[in-house]
Amino acid sequence: MSVNFTGVISGVAMIILTGIFHPVVVKCEYYFSARVWPVFLVLGLISCVVSLLATNEAVSSVAGILGAILLWCIRELKEQEKRVKKGWFPENPSRKDA
Repeated sequence: MSVNFTGVISGVAMIILTGIFHPVVVKCEYYFSARVWPVFLVLGLISCVVSLLATNEAVSSVAGILGAILLWCIRELKEQEKRVKKGWFPENPSRKDA
């Protein structure tokens, strides 16, 4: 009987990556506005392609999770913009469009 760690690795990766990208979205909206979304789109699509082409299950799984999180960040950028307008998060006063 062999042990398969792919599920555990995927779960840990999901928690870590979600924890990393939450503040990344907040900082990106603060410094660049939600207009930075194409960067997340390109990186997300690249990660999804890597996931499809990877031969290792763990690498494929983690790349797929990363791709999904990066694509989800696009929505979160828009939501973060709304949270800033509601006053829940600070607005960057030095940003040109502020």
